[in-house]
This record gives sequence, C-alpha cells and structure tokens, in this order.
Amino acid sequence: SSLDSSVISLDNVSELSGDSPEPNDLDSTNILSSARTQTEKDELLTTQTVEVKEKEVHKKGEKKRKRKVKKNQHKYKTHQREKKPKTRKGAPEEETQNESDENDGTLRTPSHVPIPVPPIEAPPLPSGCSTSDTTVSCINAKLTQIPPIADPDLTSLDLTGNSITAISDEAFNGVPNLEWIDLSKNNITSPGIGPHAFKILKKLKRLYLDGNMLVHIPSELPSTLEEIKINENHLHAIDEDGLQDLKNLVTLELEGNKLNEANVSPVAFYPLKSLSYLRLGRNKFRITPQGLPATLEELYLENNQIEEVSEICFNHTRNINVIVLKHNKLEEHRIAPLAWINQENLESIDLSYNKLYHVPSYLPKSLLHLVLIGNQIERIPGYVFGHMKPGLEYLYLSFNKLTDDGIDPVSFFGAYQSLRELFLDHNELKSVPFGIDQMRKLRFLRLNNNKIRTVPPERICRTHTSDDDVHENSEEEENEESRLEHVHLENNYINTRQLSPHSFSCIRSYCSVVLKPQKIK
Repeated sequence: SSLDSSVISLDNVSELSGDSPEPNDLDSTNILSSARTQTEKDELLTTQTVEVKEKEVHKKGEKKRKRKVKKNQHKYKTHQREKKPKTRKGAPEEETQNESDENDGTLRTPSHVPIPVPPIEAPPLPSGCSTSDTTVSCINAKLTQIPPIADPDLTSLDLTGNSITAISDEAFNGVPNLEWIDLSKNNITSPGIGPHAFKILKKLKRLYLDGNMLVHIPSELPSTLEEIKINENHLHAIDEDGLQDLKNLVTLELEGNKLNEANVSPVAFYPLKSLSYLRLGRNKFRITPQGLPATLEELYLENNQIEEVSEICFNHTRNINVIVLKHNKLEEHRIAPLAWINQENLESIDLSYNKLYHVPSYLPKSLLHLVLIGNQIERIPGYVFGHMKPGLEYLYLSFNKLTDDGIDPVSFFGAYQSLRELFLDHNELKSVPFGIDQMRKLRFLRLNNNKIRTVPPERICRTHTSDDDVHENSEEEENEESRLEHVHLENNYINTRQLSPHSFSCIRSYCSVVLKPQKIK
C-alpha cells in the first residue's frame, strides 16, 4: 500500500540522515505522503537527502575551521598561559568535543591529528626591565641575579644599580652576541665570577663593572674588548697575566682602587698593544707606573701619593698627549730633567694641587696646556717657556703665592705669540705683570682676587708714544692687539674712578672688563 511505501521511504531518509525519527514526526509525514504521487515522494526524498549532506559538510568544515583557530591561538600564547604538553593536548580536544556536542548533539571521537607543541620560550623579563630593539635595560630593578635571557639578537645589556652578587659560567649563554654590558653598582665579588663567565661573548666590546667588590680583574676576558671600566672596587693587584690577550683594548679605567707600584706587575700593561687611554686615579701609587704601553696617549694619575717622576717612566710612550698628575705630592726637584722634555706629542700636563714652589723647568717642547692651580708657586723663572714650539697656549696659575717680584720681565718669553688664556687670579700680585701687552693672541685674562691697586695704560693694552709709531704699525698688528675679549680684575683694591681711559682701549667691548666689586682697605 501507499502507506507502507511511505514508511519505507522515511526509514531510508532516517538511515541517510543518521537521525532517529520520533513517533510524531513519522505520523505527520505519513499523512502528507498519502496525498502525494510516487514522483513527488522521490523528489522530496532527494531534496531531503541533499540538505542532510550539506548540513554534514557544513558541520565538518566549521569544526575544522575552529580547530585551526584553536591551534593558532595555542601556538602564539605567551609563556604565562602555556601549560605542560599533556594539558595542552587535552584542552583542544575537550573544546572540540564540546563544540561538536553543541552543534549536532552527537558524541564524537576526539581527533587523532597531533597538536603541535609551542616552542620553549625564555621566561619573561623581570618587572623593572624594559626592552627596545637590541637592548635590555634593568636599571635599579632590584635583581639579585642576572636574568635568564635567550635572545641571540641582543647586543646591549644594562643591569646597573641592582644587588647582583655573582656571574655564573652560564649567565650569558642565551645572549652570545652581546657587545656592551653594564654591571655597575652591584655587589659582585671576585669569587662570584665564574672562570669562564665571559668566554662565550665573542663580540663583546665594552664591559663596565664600576662600583662592585672585585679584588682582581676577571679572568678569560674576550680579546674583542675595547673598553673596560672597573672603577670604585677593591682591586689590590694586577699580575703579569691579569690583562693577557686584550690586544684590542683601547680604554682601561681602574680608578678608586688599592693599586700601587708594588702590587702592579711592571709588565702588567705589556699585552695591551692598542691601549691609548688609561685611568689610575684615586689609588696608592707613589711613583708613576712602569711598563706603560707605547701606544698610550692619555694617562690619568690624579689623587695618588706620587712624589717622583723618573726620567725613564715615559721612555716608551712616544705618543703620549695628556698627563694628569693633580692632587699628588710632587715637588719640582723630584721631576727628572729628562722626564718629558723630549716628548714630541705631549700637549697637556696638569700638576694642580701638588707641592710646587715655582713653575717647573724642562717642560716638553710640544706643550700647549699647563695647569698649575693650587700649588705654592712664588716664581715664574725667566725663559721657562722659551724652548717651546709652537708655544704655550693655556697657562693656569690660579690659587698660588705669586708676587710682583716672582714674575720677571722675561718670565713669559717664548709665549708672547701663542698664549690665549692666562689665569693669575687668587695670588698676591700688587700690580699687573709686565709682558701682558705683548701677548698678541691673548683672549682671556684673569687677575681677580689679588692686591692690585691700579692698571697703568701700557700694562694690558699697547700705547703709542708718537704719531710716527702709530703709522709704523700695520693694520694686521692693530687687529692682533684687539683680540683680548675678557678681563677679570674684580676683588682687588682698584679705584675705578682713577683709571686711565686708555687702560682698556684695546678691548672691543668695555662690558668684557669686570671691575666690580672691589675690596675696601
């Protein structure tokens, strides 16, 4: 009968769809089917079958898309949300299963496709650290150890101002391409540094360890280093191997330690074939260190206890350009005559705050810059600058005991054509020294805080006694005479009302002459 055929057809639909028809659905379909022809029934069956298949395809596509999204999400999750591998595998399966249940109400077997395990990432940077491009900065971040960083692209690491006490052999394994490390102001000790801590850093150029607790220079430092700073530590020795293999080192700073000529090997600096800048200030040296490299250009030995400069200390440093010996215990007779007179490149010497009683003789021929502030100098010997070529340009004699008798008419001979700045302030001069009017290139003159009472017209500016003298001077000479730009004469005993109108006639701007205040006596 038609009823039987419709029942069979519906059973076939049920088999195709995978759904179990409920009794009510079956009855309503039978009633409709009884009124239809066999052709209509076949068309209806075909339509329903296609719809069921489309639904199945749609469901499978949707589930596949969602699984892909989940995989991507897990792949790019941060370290804080990552879990153990087993947990990561199970979680997407449960989510897929739940979605499947929600969509078609059927229990599905979890997919057997393996979910990729995300790559193992380094722990996140500690709080207080920041990163930009190829730099990580953890300044004052309260760190007690070097953070475990894994980034081959990192070139700069700043860990200043923490509480780090040690550097293990593995500390920099994750950052082998570092070029600059700053570990200043920590609590790092020499025993706390592994013997191979820096060995992996084949590109390291700058290493700063200022303000720690080191007693010796770390071993096995990379030969690529160009700059090392270990200021303000407790270094008390440099043996002959302490600086080995550092053939590219240009700058070495070891200020504020406990170094002296007894605990620094005479050949300690020998391996430094490129060294040009050496700072050894605030140590315990009594004589200048031996064995200085031939390449050295600048030497800083301020705030030591140096009493002597021997004639051999600079024998091999023919390129030296700057020597700073301020705040020591030098007397002029303890400076050997041949200590530096033959140096051809030495342009600047600072002997401030020593025990000098007169300007030292036998100064280098090439000297341009001489600082003698804060000594007990009473005299500038005649011709003391006479051998210098091209001539001294900057002479600072502030805070000494110079008197009128201590400056000869030829004291500045050899510097008349070269001096640019002359500081004679805070001395005991009662008059403007002779010879200043002949200093053709002088721009800055300090005579303040002396006992000067007057400024004769001819002492600072040249005067002409007749019209013939004026015509004899060329225009070029007149221009040279007007180069003085600043004159300080304050805190003397000058009565400004009695000054000659020609006293400062060579100075272009009168406001460049400082005359006030004056002392009253």
